[in-house]
Amino acid sequence: MSNTTKLALEASLKKLLLHKPIDKITINDLTADCGISRMTFYYHFKDIYDLVEWVCVADGKRVLQEKKTYDTWQEGLEQIFEAVIENKPFINNIYRYVSREKIESYLYNLTYNLILDVVREKCIGVELAEEDKVFIAEFYKYGFVGIMLKWIDNGMKTDYKEIVRRISITLYGNIANSIHNFEQEKKI
Repeated sequence: MSNTTKLALEASLKKLLLHKPIDKITINDLTADCGISRMTFYYHFKDIYDLVEWVCVADGKRVLQEKKTYDTWQEGLEQIFEAVIENKPFINNIYRYVSREKIESYLYNLTYNLILDVVREKCIGVELAEEDKVFIAEFYKYGFVGIMLKWIDNGMKTDYKEIVRRISITLYGNIANSIHNFEQEKKI
């Protein structure tokens, strides 16, 4: 029942965001739309921004699911773009009315986990310190998120598949090369 209530609140929030900015939505608006009590809302979330954070994390998990391998990371990245488009009112409201930092944090977590899984997969059979794996994943994470934030800033008009294609060309072999370079540096 608990997850059902959270999903109902998520749906209500996204529905209400089609008509008003997030800073104008109240707990009463959400609970009335869901048909639940304020007490039930506060049982699950401390405030609307806590709900927003939960929605971001839940959406991210749904989006990526099994697309976190070397062979599927491009699909995972496309799915992140698709999720942003599908949730455009939500993303725009959070981005413009709450803070850019919240969207950055959401995208950083999402892309970091995707890239770190790819790095770890490419490190099978290679002795590489966890801190080096994390560094590689963080390096690429910032590039992905920077490109995505620029795309959001520009109104999400550019075809995201073209962006993913260009990222793929840019990164082709680079993660494996980074791992190799760190491995060679340890031998010196």
